[in-house]
Amino acid sequence: MTGFAGEKTLMRIFISEADRHKGEPLYRALLELLRKQGFAGATVLKGVAGFGANSVMHTDQLLRLSAELPLVIEVVDDEEKIQQIIPQFDTLMLGGMITLEKARVIRYRPSK
Repeated sequence: MTGFAGEKTLMRIFISEADRHKGEPLYRALLELLRKQGFAGATVLKGVAGFGANSVMHTDQLLRLSAELPLVIEVVDDEEKIQQIIPQFDTLMLGGMITLEKARVIRYRPSK
C-alpha cells in the first residue's frame, strides 16, 4: 500500500468496555465493521480512567465485579471513506463520542 501515504483523517471513537452490541463487546463489532469495509487498520486503546457525558468516573482503582474502563478506537483512512461509515455506527452505538482530525501518514506497510 505505497499509495496510502499522505494526508488522511484520524477518527477516534470513544466508548466504554462495558458497551455491548447484541451481547458482545461493542469494540469488537466496530472493528469487524471497519475490517469488512476495507479500512487500512484500527487499534483499540484501553484507558486507565475517564468519564463521559454522564460525568461518572470510571477507573481501574475501584473494586468492581465488572470493568467499565474507557476505550478509544483509532482509525486512519481517507476522509470520504470515514464519512461514509459514520452513519453505520448509529446502528451499533447508543452513546460515546467520535472525533475527526487531519493526519499525515508517512509510513504504512505490513511487518515482515
